[in-house]
Amino acid sequence: MPDSSKKPRVTSAKKMDAVSAVEWLRSRGTKAKRDGMARYAIPSDRAFGVSMADIQALAKRVGRSHVVAEQLWSTGWYEARMLAAYVEEPDQVTPAQMDRWCRDFDNWAICDTVCFALFDRTAHAWSKVESWSKRRSEFERRAAFALLWGLTVHDKNAGDERFKGGLELIETAASDERNFVKKAVNMALRAIGKRNSPLHAAAAAVALRLSESADPSSQWVGRDAFKELNSAAVLRRLASKPKKR
Repeated sequence: MPDSSKKPRVTSAKKMDAVSAVEWLRSRGTKAKRDGMARYAIPSDRAFGVSMADIQALAKRVGRSHVVAEQLWSTGWYEARMLAAYVEEPDQVTPAQMDRWCRDFDNWAICDTVCFALFDRTAHAWSKVESWSKRRSEFERRAAFALLWGLTVHDKNAGDERFKGGLELIETAASDERNFVKKAVNMALRAIGKRNSPLHAAAAAVALRLSESADPSSQWVGRDAFKELNSAAVLRRLASKPKKR
């Protein structure tokens, strides 16, 4: 008789549907991983406790599917939503879907993963940076700057003017004292400044202004970003990049 105690393995070439994928995730979860999530401020009440490596391996088995991604998201399980970010088809994502998923963000990990692995590859990314930067919910507003951060890496064709517009949003949001917002604002500022020399100069100027602000949150964002942007490592990397013609 087969050993039913063995956990399923991602070995077959046959693709999984959403129900099977969730069951696979459930079987891979451990209490130790759920307990460990608390150390990173990730709620575990709707989590199985599955490693990111296992989630990414499962994504290859499931393959790209808009239908499956929506089904996974609707379960509300943390790992299922992480998986949805990797199996969703970027060109099938609508602005309404982005808003709907964004409203569901309840921790930094799901917010950042969806923005970095999916949303920054959609045609609607830039419009959402601006609109979400005005949201009041902590993780919805964080999403604006996580998305902007992701675009600095993945949007190779965006002109500097787009990112300079992002710097204006950063300067406005830097006074938000909520931890998960100001950290994303800080990371977006640093990421823009590392994209090329002209944007480095623009980002460093914003960072300097913020560091001189009377507002404590703005000060922290500015000082931390200014320090890294003027580090030897960043300056050396920028100097090695080819100049734009």
